[in-house]
Amino acid sequence: MSSSESDEMSDVEEAARAAANGDGDSSDEQENGSGTGSDDSEEKSETAENDTESKQTWEDLGLVDVLCQACRGLKWKAPSKIQREAIPLALKGKDIIGLAETGSGKTGAFALPILHSLLDNPQRYFAVVLTPTRELAYQISEQFEALGAMIGVKCCVIVGGMDLVTQAIQLARKPHIIIATPG
Repeated sequence: MSSSESDEMSDVEEAARAAANGDGDSSDEQENGSGTGSDDSEEKSETAENDTESKQTWEDLGLVDVLCQACRGLKWKAPSKIQREAIPLALKGKDIIGLAETGSGKTGAFALPILHSLLDNPQRYFAVVLTPTRELAYQISEQFEALGAMIGVKCCVIVGGMDLVTQAIQLARKPHIIIATPG
């Protein structure tokens, strides 16, 4: 293992140790929901549900502090619906099929549990994410790198139509996460 590989690995290992020891700032600024003031009972219950949802924090989902900080660093104030429903199940090792609109936080819903598990068991070639398009592969990689920046996560994108030698060199650097298109 080269010294740069051991340096990169130590970032993830150090973050894992810090997470296990409970190090890190857990201060949180959550956005509070506001009611509509309507007398309609259905709207009141929906507003009460939205208030409860907006008060749920990243820590409430069971994520380690360093990942909660990463979410806040990306200006994600509170978990989205797909994240609130998927992350706790994923952290328990359950299989999940999720359906949500574009821009709803689906990538975070699967990336955060993967990064959380990586901290529990730091190693190279930890996960492979398959996606149907090159564009989405690069977007997913950007999210993983942004969420994992504080812990030194390295990603590699492998897609068709790109230089094979360059991609082989990226794989040889032993990334933690590989994002690829099938084929």
